[in-house]
Amino acid sequence: ADTADAVTILGQQISLLWIVIGAALVVFMQAGFALVETGFCRAKHAAHVVATNFAIFGLGFVGFYFVGFALAFGGFSYSAFGMDTPVGGALIGSGDWVFAWKGGWALAGDAMTPAVLGFFLYMVAFMDTVATIPTGSMAERWRWGSFVGWGFFCGSIYYPVIAAWTWGGGWLAKTWSTMSLGAGYVDFAGSGVVHMVGGVAALTGALAIGPRLGKFNADGSSNTIAGHHIPMAMLGTFILLFGWFGFNAASTFAATDVQFATAATNTAIAGAFGAVAAMLYITRKTGKPDPGMMANGMLAGLVAITAPCAFVSPWAAAVIGVVAAIIVIEAVYFFERRGIDDPVGAISVHGVGGLLGVLSVGIFANGSYG
Repeated sequence: ADTADAVTILGQQISLLWIVIGAALVVFMQAGFALVETGFCRAKHAAHVVATNFAIFGLGFVGFYFVGFALAFGGFSYSAFGMDTPVGGALIGSGDWVFAWKGGWALAGDAMTPAVLGFFLYMVAFMDTVATIPTGSMAERWRWGSFVGWGFFCGSIYYPVIAAWTWGGGWLAKTWSTMSLGAGYVDFAGSGVVHMVGGVAALTGALAIGPRLGKFNADGSSNTIAGHHIPMAMLGTFILLFGWFGFNAASTFAATDVQFATAATNTAIAGAFGAVAAMLYITRKTGKPDPGMMANGMLAGLVAITAPCAFVSPWAAAVIGVVAAIIVIEAVYFFERRGIDDPVGAISVHGVGGLLGVLSVGIFANGSYG
């Protein structure tokens, strides 16, 4: 019995290390977002754009620290990494629509064990991804005060409520029992919970703030406003690819769950096929390759594989990457025709790509895991 207990404890410790490493990788994605968005904007706005990407990490983090984590995961527990009991009571959207927290605001209270704190670190990195996405769609024209308000709101209310409904065990996660809907809402690493939610905010913000001066003509036609540093944007895309392995693979939560290798490999497959599909498609459409579209093609594949990465076969990951790249390219043109100015394609990549990822779980999951 002592040996078995020791093995169990060692497994929990290794899994907790796996989560912290995953969190570090996802936090590093902030650097990727900063480079992509700054590279795709004009030089005169570079300092403002990179400053929003830098500041959003702290703004969202503070909101999640004080309020958001308690709101999102008050009733969550997972024994694989030593988080044996929930850190609080019921949570909003639990099925009873009550909110009766028993402690833990600002990471305070006896329930805040190392396992819980490691889980917080991983989840705060996911929240910051949501918070960062609208900085792309509103680049070059976002007032600083409004941006600061968004950062706090996203970390404390916007993302936590959605997370509570889904990963926190709320009503969407429970539709398998309350509405007899299959397995309920399934999203392995966040195509919907993170990327689509961020994309919706990006679309809302772009509609509210309007286009950049000079983007659209009186007749509704659009003008190209080229980014000032494409190599920077491409480097940022590769940093995002690197961080995505923490985003998707570490979402097994258990290092002893070797399905993380499937998730990681499918992530790379979708990203690679997305980049190639985008290159071929945009060349056929315009007569020449477009580095920006290639980057967004890779990101589209990565976003779309995030929900199904642990549930699908490699061939399906390739198909998802190709389809996502083509649909996202067309979405970029679609939103531009509608007079919506999105300098980096964030609405298309994260919003449309995220929706495709959620749907891909139901379409391509092979039933061998989960």
